Amino acid sequence: MATTATISISSDIGSGFSGISETMTLTQAGTLIDIDSTTGFQIRKLSADSVVDLVTMANELVEPEDSKAAKIYIRNIGHKGVIDKSVGVTIGVKAEPIGKLYGGDWMMMPLTTIDADDITATPATDDTVVLEYVMFYEEA
Repeated sequence: MATTATISISSDIGSGFSGISETMTLTQAGTLIDIDSTTGFQIRKLSADSVVDLVTMANELVEPEDSKAAKIYIRNIGHKGVIDKSVGVTIGVKAEPIGKLYGGDWMMMPLTTIDADDITATPATDDTVVLEYVMFYEEA
């Protein structure tokens, strides 16, 4: 069964923008073969303002193929059903910032799966925040 991602964006900010609606099937690098592995859907509660590894690449039970077709989805789901737009979590690779997810924000991006390139999260405060995430990748 194929793994697909869909995004739909509409806005009235600027004239002439009719919106975006795209669907992508996650496939192995350079092929039409479905991506074959995942870390599984995970939820993690963070309650400190220090760097945490969400995905430690060297610890994956099934070795991901380095730099091949991996994608990660991460969403800041708030805490106890409350989405707080003031609580941000900086997402990074090797603790190098990629961007900040505030309550309700999400991202999906391609990434390398080299052992040293862990996916990190750094909350802006020690207020409790919960992230949901899943990585899809090509098995080595």
